[in-house]
Amino acid sequence: MEGAAHHVEGATAGAEAPVDPGALPPGHGPPVRVVLIDDHALVREGTLQLLEQDPGVEVVGQAGSGEEGLSLVEATRPDVVLVDINLPGMSGLDFARAIAGDTEVRTLIVSAYDDYAYVTEALDVGVGGYLLKTASGKELLDAVRAVAGGVFVLDRAVSSRLSRRPPPPGGAALTPREADVLGLLAKGLANKHIAIELGLGLRTVESHVSNILTKLGVTSRTEAALYALSHHLVAGDGHAG
Repeated sequence: MEGAAHHVEGATAGAEAPVDPGALPPGHGPPVRVVLIDDHALVREGTLQLLEQDPGVEVVGQAGSGEEGLSLVEATRPDVVLVDINLPGMSGLDFARAIAGDTEVRTLIVSAYDDYAYVTEALDVGVGGYLLKTASGKELLDAVRAVAGGVFVLDRAVSSRLSRRPPPPGGAALTPREADVLGLLAKGLANKHIAIELGLGLRTVESHVSNILTKLGVTSRTEAALYALSHHLVAGDGHAG
């Protein structure tokens, strides 16, 4: 893949702003503990060899299915799980959904698919990042460290494809407060948490979210987050250029 991935501050998805992946240096503090889940042994072995080149990353387990991966995650408690979408039985997205409530383990989807539907579903689930299998070794290592640090990663090729969708007529007409709400929405915050963060009433936030969806020409919070990310509508703490 040409170019790096988008790195976005937040627990699930977030806003973007220029940042150097090197700002997340390897070798500082304990290594990032990683579990690999892919049904192709050759892919796992290749990924293992690549990750082991970085002293700041430790692979603590491998699995060939989502079901096996769930048991492995429970036993090893990794920081990041690299999981393929297309698995026998439980899919990678089903796996991510199954551990979505575990705030200590983040999921990085590594997929051959750049379809909008897959990315949208992954964001709905609350994954820590979405990377294509065409990514370089450096991009993968950067993504693992970023996701471990709570930074959402979206593959640049996916983001570029999304950004080619024509902007809605009112997309640039967000008020400053709507932009604030969109930034927190894109970080995965629920309306009640956005209200607390901004010191607003819940109904006020709900009104802002409704206005945002209308102005961006989208029908869901997830689509708003993806659109904001890919069209540079949100200022935040993490976007690799």
